Amino acid sequence: MAWLPSSSSGVKASAAAMALGLAVTLTCGAAETGVTASAGSSNTVPSRDPRRSHWAFQAIRKQVPPVHLAADPSDASSNPIDAFIAQRLRDKGLPIPKAASRRALIRRVTYDLTGLPPTPEQVEAFVHDASPQAWEHLMDRLLESPHYGEKWGRHWLDLVRFAETNSYETDEAKPHAWRYRDYVIRAFNADKPYDRFIREQLAGDELPDGGADGLIATGYYRLGIWDNDPADRELALYDQLDDLVATTGQVFLGLTVDCARCHDHKIDPISQRDYYALLSFFRNIHPYRNGGATDEVPLPGEKQAKALAVTEPGTVAPVTHLLRRGNPASPGEAVEPGFLSVLGSSSPVIAPLPSGRSSGRRRALADWIAAPDNPLTARVIVNRVFQYHFGRGLVRTPSDFGIQGSLPTHPELLDWLAGHFVQDGWSLKRLHRLILTSQAYQASATPTAEALKADPANDLFSRFEMRRLTAEEIRDSVLWVGGSGNPRMYGPGMYVALPKEVLASQSVPGKGWGDSPKVEQARRSIYIHVKRSLLSPVLLSFDLAETDRSTPVRFATTQPTQALGMLNGAFFNEQAHILADRIRAEMGSEPREQVRRVLHRVTSRPPSDGEISQGVALLQSLTSEEGLGATAALDAFCLLAFNLNEFLYLE
Repeated sequence: MAWLPSSSSGVKASAAAMALGLAVTLTCGAAETGVTASAGSSNTVPSRDPRRSHWAFQAIRKQVPPVHLAADPSDASSNPIDAFIAQRLRDKGLPIPKAASRRALIRRVTYDLTGLPPTPEQVEAFVHDASPQAWEHLMDRLLESPHYGEKWGRHWLDLVRFAETNSYETDEAKPHAWRYRDYVIRAFNADKPYDRFIREQLAGDELPDGGADGLIATGYYRLGIWDNDPADRELALYDQLDDLVATTGQVFLGLTVDCARCHDHKIDPISQRDYYALLSFFRNIHPYRNGGATDEVPLPGEKQAKALAVTEPGTVAPVTHLLRRGNPASPGEAVEPGFLSVLGSSSPVIAPLPSGRSSGRRRALADWIAAPDNPLTARVIVNRVFQYHFGRGLVRTPSDFGIQGSLPTHPELLDWLAGHFVQDGWSLKRLHRLILTSQAYQASATPTAEALKADPANDLFSRFEMRRLTAEEIRDSVLWVGGSGNPRMYGPGMYVALPKEVLASQSVPGKGWGDSPKVEQARRSIYIHVKRSLLSPVLLSFDLAETDRSTPVRFATTQPTQALGMLNGAFFNEQAHILADRIRAEMGSEPREQVRRVLHRVTSRPPSDGEISQGVALLQSLTSEEGLGATAALDAFCLLAFNLNEFLYLE
């Protein structure tokens, strides 16, 4: 937490106020309600502190899956996930939920793994595939699709607050930030072991075999907001370091370590000394200079190619002091690099690089976080994967495993998954396969009255939870259904057309926003240039991830601008016309066949005769009562189809 606020709104702390050492009320979790730091803070967590016994700080326990007693014993699943879930359902007297239809399943899993809709032909092929391995073959095809990395890379970009500009009024571009985005997509597609993925981002430049990937991955350190004209440069430096502590703690460890910047953590057993010991791992990083020599590094083996990366000025790091009340003008005792004391970790072994270009501190931190015996790292990532598949994690607060966070609904399953994940080589794709082959994932989203009464929050997984498509999935689906989607991957981001009213919202209207060709604008949403002060309204209205801080959960709001944008927005109207042109080319001018094909494409299922008749009646009404020609009427029908709940929601 910052001693004084420094945000993208451009509000800056005054040097005079800082010098006076004014205490600022901080909110650090729901239980911290205006308590200011005490000058007498001990900066240590007593070894007998009862908070140390919190479940997340304990070693991962080896779990044996219980016997799975299905309604039909001969149909018992061998998937351990189902064994743990079935036991809880049985304890509550609830049956195992029925399986979802094949049409619902292929749409569910195709979006979950690729973020794109299945084609009508793919749906029909799966529905009529009688092979016992049909589901496994479908999973394998989707996991090997290059679109998998785009979908799951987007999840990671949410967590690390990815953006390509610095924020504040000038909001200047971060050079080559897109290379980090491409690195993430490629890492997921290659099923890079998660422990290696951690080490490359935190210390890729310090790894002996880091290579180009290692350098690009350290762009992680440059993704946050950066003030190019701070009122107090030393405070701004510590704000940048705090951003790294906060993001690293929440993303990799599931802890709000940054709440201990100004005082001992009010909830978790994390002392202020722990905070600065962790901060000192980053203390030797060159401050960000927006395109200066310390930001961009040449990539080995790639002529004239550069990446936005982390650099250090040498092996000797500045001394880190504990700052009283988080105030840089009030330094306290010196603090050496150290791990969180609550985890009972040993002192770090730090080996500076022989080349003399880096302290080696970040390598020690990365090795500790990625260690198999770290009790948090594996738990946090398997919980995130579970969350993205089921709509919520076994721990509902995925970036807060601390005392203020939610307790796991299935603690034994969480530990079993974490232990299995490490033993299975930290492979995310194998974790996907394990989850997707469970009965729990393939369950119907239609609840029984009994389940709704006994399990209203679905804590027991008595049903599968419906979800709305994400902002990117909505935009990408519109492009792919209409046939205009451009599958080209990687490279610099593109600029979509923005309304002049949005461009005018900047102090210099349109500054830093390009005009990409139409074919480029039809690329997937993950390739849209992310300018913090100029985000696409099409995505913003559907709850795009925040770019200033880590986003562990995308909340799905319902608000008028969503429907208004989808009915009146230029993008949706343009894409409706493109879809209508495609339908006319495929089906000719016969209204029933046009309606049939539109609904089949949009909903991924053959429409009923009644639905077709309703569609034809609407076309006739648009021509006879509204005065539209046949072309404009079909355009309007395609726009209506994009607004169907069946298009926007997954069951």
